Amino acid sequence: MTKTKYLTAPIPSKKVPKGIPYILFNEMAERFAFYGMTAVLVLYMTTQLKGPDGTLDLMGQTEAMRWFHLFKSAVYFLPILGALISDIWLGKYRTILCFCLIYCVGFLALTGDDTRLGLAVGLALMAVGGGVIKPCVSANVGDQFGKMNQHLLSKFYGWFYFAINLGAGISMALCPWLRVKYGPRIAFGIPSAFMLIATVAFWLGRAKFVHVPSGGIGFVKETLSGEGLRALGKLCIIYVFIAPFWALFDQSQSSWVLQATKMNLNFFGVKLLPEQPQSFNPFLVMIMIPLFYYCIYPAMNKVFRLTPLRKISFGMFVAALSFIVPAWIEKQIQAGYTPHIGWQLLAYVILTAGEVMVSVTCLEFSYTQAPKRMKSFIQAAFLLSISLGNAFTAGVNWFIENADGTSELSGPSYYWFFVIVMSVTAVIFIFVAAGYREKTYIQDEGTGEPAG
Repeated sequence: MTKTKYLTAPIPSKKVPKGIPYILFNEMAERFAFYGMTAVLVLYMTTQLKGPDGTLDLMGQTEAMRWFHLFKSAVYFLPILGALISDIWLGKYRTILCFCLIYCVGFLALTGDDTRLGLAVGLALMAVGGGVIKPCVSANVGDQFGKMNQHLLSKFYGWFYFAINLGAGISMALCPWLRVKYGPRIAFGIPSAFMLIATVAFWLGRAKFVHVPSGGIGFVKETLSGEGLRALGKLCIIYVFIAPFWALFDQSQSSWVLQATKMNLNFFGVKLLPEQPQSFNPFLVMIMIPLFYYCIYPAMNKVFRLTPLRKISFGMFVAALSFIVPAWIEKQIQAGYTPHIGWQLLAYVILTAGEVMVSVTCLEFSYTQAPKRMKSFIQAAFLLSISLGNAFTAGVNWFIENADGTSELSGPSYYWFFVIVMSVTAVIFIFVAAGYREKTYIQDEGTGEPAG
């Protein structure tokens, strides 16, 4: 067998794996790029998009929301392709590196052409690049850990999520200001630079990572085995019920942004831009992750055993509660008032609590419940729930759009519709979770030497 310079299994150790800092920095920079771009995308399409002749070619609000959620749906549908490429052929490292380069080209296309053509080409390439790497990056975190340091896995999935939100929070606050001050090319150009930095950072960590080999035909056999199909089938039922959560959550970047344009944006003496309240969410995540893991979860666990699925169940009810706030805000706007942006902050606090319970938990749960050769594929199936949720939102907005661009489901009724959908889903999920039987799979440890 040909000697390779990379480790192919975790080293027996109780310490933090050496590749983790590179993964965390890569994820932070990539999320800065992605969320900086998406933070300004809806208002870019409705206020600054141009035609081939250089004049404005703007979209209406419902059309812009449809483009936005279809893009997000594509980003989270394509991880299935990424998982197959990774688990059968290239392996996680090479898949991430190759498609990060496509991701970078997509950013350059969006930055260099401010017409619908540049928008379409840029979003398509970013959906391919960003979508394909997603299951590989999150599964690559778990691959660095073996049985001796398995106890650190939950904590570092929390830090992984922390890195995501650190990058997202900074870019969501910065890029709207860049869009207004310097125009869309700078607002998209800075995220483009960060995507390039993320790619370089990941490449620099290549000698530190555990490179779990692609499964080849072994992956196919394991996936189609009775055990593989049972694991996939059980988890996919869970993911179908999680999809409505994402239908609500990702509207913090679309309908909530459009709502903010009609609100009082003075926040402690600072005049916010309508996109900037989105940054409340990632900064709140950074506060809530340690709060939940070190305070709230231990306290709840003293009352009853807090399993991953019970965390997710609680999070669904909390997410439904969060949409009651924008429904109330819309009612005030219709009555002629200008509600303060602080009310949206309250909605973000509630929604973020739901996110920590649903998304962070499901990220780790998906890894531990996936057979060893199916880690990326199961992560892709989880991400498919995000695609399904965004497709649902896009479909709702297509269905309710009138010929003149107005909406049949406007004002508070729009938000109440999603409250009802999420509440009904959460109630049914209680019974689904009660019937789930967990089985944990962790990568075997190696000798600490490169494979020979």
